[in-house]
Amino acid sequence: MTPQAVRTHKIGAVARRAELGVETLRYYERLGLLGSPRRTESGYRLYTDAIFARLEFIRKAQAMGFTLEEIARIIQESETGRSPCADVRRIARRKLAELDERLKQLRRYRNELAQTLAEWDKKGSAAGRICGLIEESHIAHPPEKRHKP
Repeated sequence: MTPQAVRTHKIGAVARRAELGVETLRYYERLGLLGSPRRTESGYRLYTDAIFARLEFIRKAQAMGFTLEEIARIIQESETGRSPCADVRRIARRKLAELDERLKQLRRYRNELAQTLAEWDKKGSAAGRICGLIEESHIAHPPEKRHKP
């Protein structure tokens, strides 16, 4: 029985099929998301069909809010033979708490902005250096931007 030849793809073909940039794939490789692909004698990366399942996993994890660094740790843990599921649940729980806090801030900001707009609608306009409505506003800061931990 002869072993079947493993089908390989160069980075450009992978990028086109996965709808990613070549530089994105190189970046993913540097972060440890893709492992180290085999190379031709001339240095071209050769990926097996398994790359597409890996890229789909990365895409799904990103859609759930996982950072590339978190995804790399999940993949590395899995490759050691351990299940990363407990860590994944811990990260997701933290992300959910952060999202709840962000929504709370956005609701507070939305209410302040709606109140301010109602006051502006009654007032119409206000003299100021540029726009008195803004200069007289009690809203000092927009909701905090999400930052990476």
